[in-house]
Amino acid sequence: QARVAETGGGLVQPGGSLRLSCTASGFDLESYTVGWFRQAPGKEREAVSCMSSTDERIYYADSVKGRFTIARDNVKKTVYLEMNRLEPEDTADYYCAADRHGGSKPGQYNHWGQGTQVNVSS
Repeated sequence: QARVAETGGGLVQPGGSLRLSCTASGFDLESYTVGWFRQAPGKEREAVSCMSSTDERIYYADSVKGRFTIARDNVKKTVYLEMNRLEPEDTADYYCAADRHGGSKPGQYNHWGQGTQVNVSS
């Protein structure tokens, strides 16, 4: 059974950093586009960053450009989201998603993790 899992969320002070990790079982994450999405209370799920399987297409939401970095380690079969200079507005549940033909919209992904909570607060 295909599954996706995220780890690395937590509580961090404004200006701090966190690194989220995304792994998969039941399929080869290396061959899939991976997207990081987030959803804050009362808001719609939005794309944070996405990376194609060939790493040629990378998307960042304007709100995270220059602060977040998506990276893939095919040896560890993991996709990371490095988050720096975190702001209270980054507080949300963060989800990893994978699909062979994913883009920047949630509906383009078939495989989703359960989410990990990121709380940026002093």
